[in-house]
Amino acid sequence: MTPSSQAHKLPTIACFGEILWDLLPTGKQPGGAPFNVAVHLHQLGLPVRFISRVGADELGAELVDFVASKGVATDLVQHDSTHRTGIVHANVDNASEVVYDIVQPVAWDYIHYDKLVEAAVASADAFVFGSLAARQAGTRETLYRLLESAKFKVFDVNMRPPHDTRAVVEHLLNQADMVKMNHHELAELMAWFGAEAEPAAAMPWLAQRFGLQAVCVTCGADGALLWTNNQLYRAPGIAVPVQDTIGSGDSFLAALLKGWLTGQAPSEALRFACATGALVATRQGATPAFAEADVRALLTAAGGR
Repeated sequence: MTPSSQAHKLPTIACFGEILWDLLPTGKQPGGAPFNVAVHLHQLGLPVRFISRVGADELGAELVDFVASKGVATDLVQHDSTHRTGIVHANVDNASEVVYDIVQPVAWDYIHYDKLVEAAVASADAFVFGSLAARQAGTRETLYRLLESAKFKVFDVNMRPPHDTRAVVEHLLNQADMVKMNHHELAELMAWFGAEAEPAAAMPWLAQRFGLQAVCVTCGADGALLWTNNQLYRAPGIAVPVQDTIGSGDSFLAALLKGWLTGQAPSEALRFACATGALVATRQGATPAFAEADVRALLTAAGGR
């Protein structure tokens, strides 16, 4: 699948994995990278399906209500009578680098494969997944099965030690068409392979090694890089007053995917994605409300399009 082939219609994306409560000093907030990506895709105007699992408890009911309040369908959010809803203790002492203590096992470790889930993934134009959801065998096996029927596979690396292993991450890299990670994750991956960690060398190396159409690396305030079609694209960061960075990378991925799937030039898609991530960082929480016009206004103010 190429970006140009999707220009004639509005693409559908299926997001798979964790949904949870981030327990912050200011209270609890809904989170989970694939859920955040789904919300931001919806806010950017794309049809999205979200696949996860919550406990049959009060926290789970609250999460499902929140999903619905964001305009995302809840029919593929499963309910688990054995395992509780996911929670994460988030340390936000460093506003630019949040540290997470992710409780396990929880309901999203046991996402079941069924025909409804399989059909949603098979019919979607892109399938977004990460490494965290594959930390235990239940959800990992479901993910591996779904990857067999996905059209365009987007791996949001999202490593959260000690919840990821080299074997799982390598398997997901081998399955992916597009990979997104931050610069810390890039350094860790390249250390595994004993290869050059500098992005200009590492990104094409990864693309060739794993047969990837695109490799994207976010660099926080310094912007992001995208390797595709044997070319490296760079977009600078946009200076903004940061409230918190939770959800910033997820909104970045949603915006990049919209650009990719609707046929934008890589440089334009990357610039728009950086602006989206910057905008979300100016607001509290992982899924603050915004419209594409807000991103365009920030780009204009920063001297972009």
